[in-house]
Amino acid sequence: MDLKNTIMNTLDIKIIEYTKERVIASMPVTSKVHQPFGIMHGGVSLVLAETVASSGSYQFIDFPAKSAVGLEINANHVRSVAAGIIKAVGTPVHIGRTTHVWDVRIYDEQERLTCISRCTIAIIDNPAKTE
Repeated sequence: MDLKNTIMNTLDIKIIEYTKERVIASMPVTSKVHQPFGIMHGGVSLVLAETVASSGSYQFIDFPAKSAVGLEINANHVRSVAAGIIKAVGTPVHIGRTTHVWDVRIYDEQERLTCISRCTIAIIDNPAKTE
């Protein structure tokens, strides 16, 4: 899969563990993801969480016939991060035929929880699939 010109490439998100039991991704926190007050923008946490959840869902679907896309996401930001490497750990809560629900927790380098998110993934016919 070509990640060039994707949000994963732009934010330097790396998948470091990829199993059906959990998906782990890491991302550096630099000034390019800061909001004006010098801490990571909360929306970046959601990008990271949805990346973990949607990529993890591909392990459970018939790709390329189907795609996994974000349907709903929520998050609680419990600690700010200004620098370093963050790690997102996603575990599936529900794997159904048309929806998947993931719990994603984001930690700083000291293993402190910075964000907790729940992401619902819709399983749809792949719009890029050619007949």
